[in-house]
Amino acid sequence: MARRRHRLGAGVKVPRPRKAVLLVALVITLALLCCGGSLTILLLGNVGDDKQTNLNTALGCGQGGVIDPDSKLPRIRPYGANQIRNAAIIIDVGSDMKLPPRAWVIAVATAMQESRLINLGHLGSRNDHDSQGLFQQRPSSGWGTPDQVRDPVYASTKFYNKLRTVEGWERMSLTRAAQAVQISAYPDAYAKHEQLATRIVNSLADGAANAVGNSVTMVCAASGQVAASGWTIPLRAGVGSGFRSASRPNHQGVDLIIGKYTPIAAVASGVVSLVKCDEDFNGRKSCNVDGYPGKGGCGWMVEILHAGDVMTRYCHLIQRPFVRQNQQVTAGDIIGRVGSSGNSSGPHLHFEVHLDNDRSKIGAIDPVQFMREQGAPLGNEE
Repeated sequence: MARRRHRLGAGVKVPRPRKAVLLVALVITLALLCCGGSLTILLLGNVGDDKQTNLNTALGCGQGGVIDPDSKLPRIRPYGANQIRNAAIIIDVGSDMKLPPRAWVIAVATAMQESRLINLGHLGSRNDHDSQGLFQQRPSSGWGTPDQVRDPVYASTKFYNKLRTVEGWERMSLTRAAQAVQISAYPDAYAKHEQLATRIVNSLADGAANAVGNSVTMVCAASGQVAASGWTIPLRAGVGSGFRSASRPNHQGVDLIIGKYTPIAAVASGVVSLVKCDEDFNGRKSCNVDGYPGKGGCGWMVEILHAGDVMTRYCHLIQRPFVRQNQQVTAGDIIGRVGSSGNSSGPHLHFEVHLDNDRSKIGAIDPVQFMREQGAPLGNEE
């Protein structure tokens, strides 16, 4: 696909020719083969509501390229057409600069926090000093002239250039990487935008947030690689007992069947919120021995709180986990090893995903569907 070249100047842009992107009618569905031959559906055009944008649209792992910002774009609530166009420009500039999709997710989330994807001018008394534009860059701090920082192409380029100078940004949590560029008074504020920023990148760039996070080759993340969304799998194993199956309606997660001592990885950056030996039905804390069906409890367990108040739970570890409460972890960090402690009939990892940091069954959702949407499919999915 031919790339555009942008001239960066004092707020003046070269006209942007349209890309050869196929956009017809409201929704076009194309069956395509991706990532080892699995069948996916690509949706292009104007998406009418949030439910449709949640259908894991555009799982091409970025192989179809980014949508032209000047074409008709999907509707992604709560943002309007101009805001989504600004997001498309941010993504397009990152693609032009040969940066991997992880950088696009970080940049979009940063602009969501700084400006709600609105190209802000000087707001008078409401301004934070002289901050302007999508990234609230300050001319007085050397980001450029007022006209330049209000140019979305210029502002995006400056953001990416600064990100490139941050050593190890590809492995950082989104909020740490964004803060290293922005030096904000609210360094933890970026994290809450990560999930929606991922969805925006997937919608505007053919599922690019499902590609390997540190690669520009747009290959789908697999086998434990960290996706551009910032997520990875806890381990590579088939799914045994599923989420709330007919035979186990109260099973709030999935069982990944694999041998003892297999390393377990944190699936995304976050903070360890709980480490414990879970009591059995008799109130005993006997986690250093194999459990049995009907014993009760998770055995040795870990919970991690991620961006957007998503919590993941890991149960039946063979020994005390390697992490401690309040410890920060990044995607792929080893937190413990597989065992069979607690209410268990054999070695496996019981893995749960909860929304709104709700530890109860009310907050639990299907981990298989959730992880697929993050570009980190469980089990034998590709």
